[in-house]
Amino acid sequence: MGFENMVKGQTFFLVPDSNRWDKFSLMKGFWHIYKLVNIIKPDIIITTGAAPGLIAVITGRCLGIKTIWIDSIANVEELSMSGKIAKVVATKLYTQWPDLIESDVHYNGNVLS
Repeated sequence: MGFENMVKGQTFFLVPDSNRWDKFSLMKGFWHIYKLVNIIKPDIIITTGAAPGLIAVITGRCLGIKTIWIDSIANVEELSMSGKIAKVVATKLYTQWPDLIESDVHYNGNVLS
């Protein structure tokens, strides 16, 4: 079953996976995401993270697009590495955990419960 079956009737874009250990995949992912964001021109980018999400946030901010980062549910004691970077770049950053609230890290309840 392909991803298109999960979102029948909706437009979606598949972004190549990338990570900090594979610089080639990061560059390939950046170029792919940059082209998509430039074509789609969304009003806002919302992501839950990892390298492709961070690339989208950085790209969006460079193009003047509002961005929201929701830090990973797995990071209970501190923001993820990508979340720490997104904190500087994203328009707004949310955490899943009230203990991680800071002046620029917001909590509005759980995404998953």
